Amino acid sequence: MAFTAKDVSELRQRTGAGMMECKKALEETDGNIEKAIEHLRTKGIAKAEKRAGKQTSEGVVGSYVHHNGKVAVLVEVNCETDFVARTDDFKNLAKAIAEHIAAAAPLGVDKDSVPSDKIEKERAIFEQQVREAGKPEAMIDKIVTGKIEAYYKDVALMHQAWVREPKKTIGDLVKETSAKVGEAIVIRRFTRFQLGE
Repeated sequence: MAFTAKDVSELRQRTGAGMMECKKALEETDGNIEKAIEHLRTKGIAKAEKRAGKQTSEGVVGSYVHHNGKVAVLVEVNCETDFVARTDDFKNLAKAIAEHIAAAAPLGVDKDSVPSDKIEKERAIFEQQVREAGKPEAMIDKIVTGKIEAYYKDVALMHQAWVREPKKTIGDLVKETSAKVGEAIVIRRFTRFQLGE
């Protein structure tokens, strides 16, 4: 099946992939745009993994203010180029992350940025719980480590289940958008304001 320059343009618009990549994807899928999108996404996720170390100095500050005016969020999301920073996909990602932060109140972007004093406090609580449950001494450390890993899923943004689609983590959402736009994406930092806190 033949395809036109218009098809290539439409595929580029819908995926954010390069012109030549779109053309190649349409060639490999006999001009079927839907199959070409799937093909580009599959290739893109692998490519996004490779790009993870790239410099990300462009981006946007996403924001969200809850309708009652009592919770607000600012989040800095970075990418490699100004071109991608201006795309709807990228802006929508920043907005979705800001909304998620407002709802889920993470303590840090990833495990490393969760304050260590919070982790130590939780570790002490978990250790006490495990001891009181009468678990064998040899297993306490392993059980506590497992509980700390579960705690990260509650408080580290990249590990949290996305409030809109709980089967996905915020990390998955970032990877998907990264694959779609063809650039590394990093959530640099965020601030969550809550009235009275």
